[in-house]
Amino acid sequence: MEKLTEIGALIARHTSRDGFHATPIERVTLVRSSTVTMPMPNVYRPQLCLVVQGQKEVTLGDHVFRYAPGRYGIVTHDLPVTGQVIEATPEKPYLCLYLDFDPVMLGQLTLRVPSPPASTAPPVGKTVSPANAGLLDAALRLLRLLDEPAAVPVLGPLAEQEMLYRLLTGPDGVRMRHITASQGRVAQVGRAIAWIAQNFKERFSIERLAAEVGMSSSSLHEHFRGVTAMTPLQFQKQLRLQEARSLMLVQDLDATTAAFCVGYESPSQFTREYRRHFGEPPARDIARLRASPGLAVVT
Repeated sequence: MEKLTEIGALIARHTSRDGFHATPIERVTLVRSSTVTMPMPNVYRPQLCLVVQGQKEVTLGDHVFRYAPGRYGIVTHDLPVTGQVIEATPEKPYLCLYLDFDPVMLGQLTLRVPSPPASTAPPVGKTVSPANAGLLDAALRLLRLLDEPAAVPVLGPLAEQEMLYRLLTGPDGVRMRHITASQGRVAQVGRAIAWIAQNFKERFSIERLAAEVGMSSSSLHEHFRGVTAMTPLQFQKQLRLQEARSLMLVQDLDATTAAFCVGYESPSQFTREYRRHFGEPPARDIARLRASPGLAVVT
């Protein structure tokens, strides 16, 4: 608890307001929210999220992950999720640390760290686990460098490497290795995820996607769902809806224009699926988001 308290004090000192805060340490971002937030969609990239104070929930497909102080989440692929801060006050704000994974550093470490026993099934590309003392020690050393900026170029990579080492040798070691794997079913699923992310505005069939990544349709469906907790077409739909929501919110597009921009051919179908996913029709949802004080913090 002492380590977690010091980590929280460092994050609080270096985040003067709510929102995301880049740091002088490459790939490290700090987050603060003094209020609970609305459920907000986001696409998580491969990263670590360590919650130090407050709580949040993240939904991926039919999986719901609860973060509490001292628990961390791992993401191995770009995944569309919905996040919400569920415990935060001005006196005790939600605080967390994000570390984006460097695939080169991680790949070099995997060659030096013995592999854990192989899993028979592909693990879901997101999980939440309790942080052990070694991981908290490494996170604390990394964040202490915020008060010693001259040491960041030399000591920052060492502390980051230690954090990756703790993850590789911990309960998520198998999952971590999938981030840099170039062979096997999970690697093929990773290529399918990347293909959908680049082509989500276009219509495609499972057969075409399977051919793109060198899998059978049945194998792709099984392993894709195992990693992402959804089917490829559900994955595409979430990307389309999130992009349309962003276009309406940021660029002030109307619902019909946004629907066509992300690949929908029927505005009525778009409205039905949007309401099913976000709980409100597009215009009402966007108005609600703009009125929300927690909108700036996307978790």
